[in-house]
Order: sequence, then structure tokens, then C-alpha cells
Amino acid sequence: MTEGRKNLGPDMLLRAYAAGIFPMAESRDTPDLFWVDPRQRGVLPLDGFHISRSLARRIKQARYRVSIDADFDAVVDACADRSETWINAEIRALYTALHLSGHANSLEVWDQDGTLMGGVYGVALGGAFFGESMFSRRTDGSKLALAHLVAHLRRCGFVLFDTQFITAHLARLGAIEISRDRYRNELALALQVPADIHAQDLAQPPYPVVQRNTQMS
Repeated sequence: MTEGRKNLGPDMLLRAYAAGIFPMAESRDTPDLFWVDPRQRGVLPLDGFHISRSLARRIKQARYRVSIDADFDAVVDACADRSETWINAEIRALYTALHLSGHANSLEVWDQDGTLMGGVYGVALGGAFFGESMFSRRTDGSKLALAHLVAHLRRCGFVLFDTQFITAHLARLGAIEISRDRYRNELALALQVPADIHAQDLAQPPYPVVQRNTQMS
């Protein structure tokens, strides 16, 4: 099913997320969007993030800094900066509008020289965070972003981290697949939770995540 930009705005997009569906484009050059409703949904349990000892050491060394919503546009552009992407102009405009309304957020990882080295962006609704895309320009950039985001979502009261699909990369970090029916049940509960991604300051580093996962290899 395709949807033109004139019919799809931020309010409809939020209603779609609340119903368990989300839009994508075939490529950056195609103008139309289509709705996606996976039979198997990827989720990252907020109490089940897997971290390697090497990543834990990198976090403890803290030779980087993290921020939330410091440069949403740069994160989206970095996520789209690849040979194939579903982030077209319509997607970028929609999520920028959601960001301006307070429903789309980014987490940035900055190297010591001020370079944006990794990040992730997504949509927050109730106690659910819907991860849209992430990127890495330097070693472990996206892993650091997810480690900080998971810890921060937990501290801010979120109960569901939707990754939409599952990849080998996400599976290594603890993501799992659940059925569409189970996902919708968990989503319905999460939407009743009054979480706020800005309720807590961003912890640097996310020691709770590191301490919980030092047994991982």
C-alpha cells in the first residue's frame, strides 16, 4: 500500500505506530511510501542487552561523549548515507516534523575530536521507543549508541524497544523476534506507560548496562 505525502502527516504517522505499522520507501529515489506490518517483529529487551568485554572497556574508558537530540538532522542524514537506503525525502521530512513535535529523537556519539561517530534515531510514544535506523562511522559507533540508549530508556521508564526487524548485528546485542500478536499485546501495554525520554539526564557512561553485562564474552 502506498501513501502520498499530502495524505501522510505526523499525526497519522503516530496513529500508525500505535497500531503497530510503520512506513518505508523502496529507495531514496522513489517518491511513494508503503506500510510495513512484519509477521515477526524485532525487539530489543531493555533488560537483555548483550555487551562484550571489549565494548564494556571502551565505555569505561569514556573517550567519547553522548547526547540526545543535539543534531537530529545529522543522524538521519548519516543513516541515509549508504549505497541503498529506504530513507527518501518524504521519510526525512516526516521524521523531522515528528522531531519538532517532540516524538522523534536521536542519540549521538561524538569522538574526542568532535566528529559524529555513531548514532540512532527513532520514535517515542508512551513507553515504547521505535528504533528507525542507526549508523557507525568509527569502530563500535552504533554499539555505543545502542548501549547508551538502552540504559537511558530504562531510566526514563520505557518498557518496549521496537527494532522492527532483526539483523545479525542486533541479534548479537540481544534482539529477539516475537510474533505479531505478541508484539501488539506488548505495544498496547507500553502505550499506557507515561515515559519521557527527557525525564532523566543522559548518564555518561551508562554504568548500569556495563555492570549488568560484564559476564558476557
